Amino acid sequence: MQTDPETNTNGEISFDDFKESVLNDYKIAVTSRECSLLGRREVLTGKAKFGIFGDGKEVPQLAWAKAFKNGDWRSGYYRDQTFMMAIGKLTIEQFFAGLYAHTDINSDPMSAGRQMGGHFATHTLNEDGSWKNLTEQKNSSSDISPTAGQMPRLLGLAQASKIFRQVKGIEDKTNFSINGNEVAWGTIGNASTSEGLFWETINAAGVLQVPMVVSVWDDEYGISVHAKYQTTKENISEILKGFQRNEDEKGFEIIRVKGWDYPELVEVYNRASQIAREEHVPVLIHVQELTQPQGHSTSGSHERYKTKERLEWEVGMDCNKKMREWMLSNDIATEESLTEIEKDIKKKVRDGKTAAWNAFLAPQKQEKEEAILLLGNLAENSSNKEELEDLKNTLASDKEPLRKDILAAARKALRFVTKEDSPEKNQLKDWIANYQETIQPKYSAHLYSEASENAKTVKEVPATYADDAEEVDGRMVLRENFDAIFAKHPDVLIFGEDTGEIGDVNQGLEGLQEKYGKLRVADSGIREATILGQGIGMALRGLRPIAEIQYLDYVLYCLQIMSDDLATLRYRTNGKQKAPLIIRTRGHRLEGIWHSGSPMGGLIHLLRGIYILVPRNMTKAAGFYNTLLETDEPALVIECLNGYRLKEKMPNNLGELRTPIGVVETIKEGSDITLVSYGSTIRVVEEAGKELEKAGIDVEIIDVQSLLPLDIDHKMVESLKKTNRVLVIDEDVPGGASSYILNTILEEQGGYRYLDSKPQTLTARAHRPPYGTDGDYFSKPSVDDVYEKVYEIMHEADPKRFPKLI
Repeated sequence: MQTDPETNTNGEISFDDFKESVLNDYKIAVTSRECSLLGRREVLTGKAKFGIFGDGKEVPQLAWAKAFKNGDWRSGYYRDQTFMMAIGKLTIEQFFAGLYAHTDINSDPMSAGRQMGGHFATHTLNEDGSWKNLTEQKNSSSDISPTAGQMPRLLGLAQASKIFRQVKGIEDKTNFSINGNEVAWGTIGNASTSEGLFWETINAAGVLQVPMVVSVWDDEYGISVHAKYQTTKENISEILKGFQRNEDEKGFEIIRVKGWDYPELVEVYNRASQIAREEHVPVLIHVQELTQPQGHSTSGSHERYKTKERLEWEVGMDCNKKMREWMLSNDIATEESLTEIEKDIKKKVRDGKTAAWNAFLAPQKQEKEEAILLLGNLAENSSNKEELEDLKNTLASDKEPLRKDILAAARKALRFVTKEDSPEKNQLKDWIANYQETIQPKYSAHLYSEASENAKTVKEVPATYADDAEEVDGRMVLRENFDAIFAKHPDVLIFGEDTGEIGDVNQGLEGLQEKYGKLRVADSGIREATILGQGIGMALRGLRPIAEIQYLDYVLYCLQIMSDDLATLRYRTNGKQKAPLIIRTRGHRLEGIWHSGSPMGGLIHLLRGIYILVPRNMTKAAGFYNTLLETDEPALVIECLNGYRLKEKMPNNLGELRTPIGVVETIKEGSDITLVSYGSTIRVVEEAGKELEKAGIDVEIIDVQSLLPLDIDHKMVESLKKTNRVLVIDEDVPGGASSYILNTILEEQGGYRYLDSKPQTLTARAHRPPYGTDGDYFSKPSVDDVYEKVYEIMHEADPKRFPKLI
């Protein structure tokens, strides 16, 4: 079933039209429930891996769908299947295709099999990666599984409407907003409101006053744990009363409603829509007395933890059952007509399930037949015919083949013909190579942009200088470049702790709030997760936000959002959504455990899907910001915390200079050894290089500039061909970014072939530095450390020329 209602419930309609609308809603509710029931069976029979469904939440989602307009956004969780059906974005076949993990984006438009069922999304991009007109469609940001992880993004989706309504110069972006009239709708389970992300978002939305409506689906449980262990007073709206707005104070509008009361739900959702849409006031709807007929998921039975009395209550208070009773008591339908509707829908769901399963199997059956033919041909003239025939027959007997079984059989066959040479063997090898090349992207593509013009294709524009270029503090280069950015890009805005009035803690934005306004250069509360969420949501809606996290150490507060939401967005939607958010922070060497961290190894592993850029000075940082604004991909830019007061020449092409992404820079050529580093440590390496030169050691120094991606042109291995030695210097802990860089050089680039000395790393100690200058010296690589390590390597290579130092 698929519908796309734009119901005007405030208008006058006939009773017949009203009945038709209600009956259509009931059909959707029954369809959704049947999908849940049959979906659970499909998991238990092994056709699907895991099931988590929206049964018990159908009726409130019908009311929500009536208030949801074109241009609006959803940021929900895995119970919202009825809503997606009601707005015409989920069919029966698509529901089951998602359950089966069908890799065809047309069959499973939510994720092409990359997410478990119940994770919903709409397509915001055209085939070429350009934006659709988002005001002409109903939009759902792509769900993630982590509890309450949808909340920070929701804040940004709502804030975008405020920006579109109030910021001048972006009125022409009519494919993203119509005067900020769009509402961002969020959903969350009652137990998940225990998460800090929920509270952080609620507080921030109350402060910002954005058009956001949050529905709390309350069925009194969080998996098996009752609300009395989840929420004070067992009632989220009760303990949120302090957020209720009044005549004198801004805040939330908080509404309670029974989740089975269809007419009251319709009225409540239309009222919430009007408040948020017209007044830009956040609304929380506490939807109570809901049920969960099949328990939390297919991983367990709710009979294990619910009492007999509770289970009986749930049967009687089931929202679909209550809606049915209301329809009968108000002469909207007869028992006979509803029974006929329910019988017809059961058949449609069964038929849709069968069609989805057959569509899922069809390409794999064809691929299986190809493999069987090749295996048979190979067996015909092989000395291991019997073993190969067994492989072929085993595969042939599989009536519902998976791709792993098909490919595994083909690969295993080659083990039996290692000493044979035949056309049939070559045909099988070619088929395997082609199969992997064709099939692998179905599971791996779109981690980063695959458009012809992506961030890695933006060419370098070096900084240029006047003959009398002034030497200024590095922060001045950043400030003037940000000034140029804001003048050139009216859709760019930046926000964070101390970002606005004082122009950030290092004055890289000094005076820009006064020039461009409090919405474009904004202060935020101390709440890193929702700062990130603001950025994700606004980027999803076509703005170009820069979210500032004050120090690199504080990125840990928002790391879950960065890793689970932003980094996976393009991948988990199979390239159908993007959020080109720039995250600005500062880090590396300073004093104290929490103001000196360089957790690069952790970030590299957790943020695949986001570029990690590590400029050594503010000119290079400025170039990265300019580059990123020419493309549509997310990135983390880490400025050198101890570089804001260091002198740099002021370029005369600010706003235009570009630092290339993924390209290393050789900042000193040499012949004896290659030293690789980045960020603040580059200055340490450069100073050590000068000292080593006095000892007759000629070092080559490479600044990697970006860690993700790293050296896409393979320039580091070219350096090894010349020097035959390499040392990676890094202020991360042992095994962190230094190991990642060394792995790239030795394994990916094949640098091991050119080494005359053991490749080595020089890192920080395994702990963070204690407070003070001495703490830094004894914890992170110093000039002396670099000097001695390089000298030691050269001593081993030529002990006569370089006698033992220590």
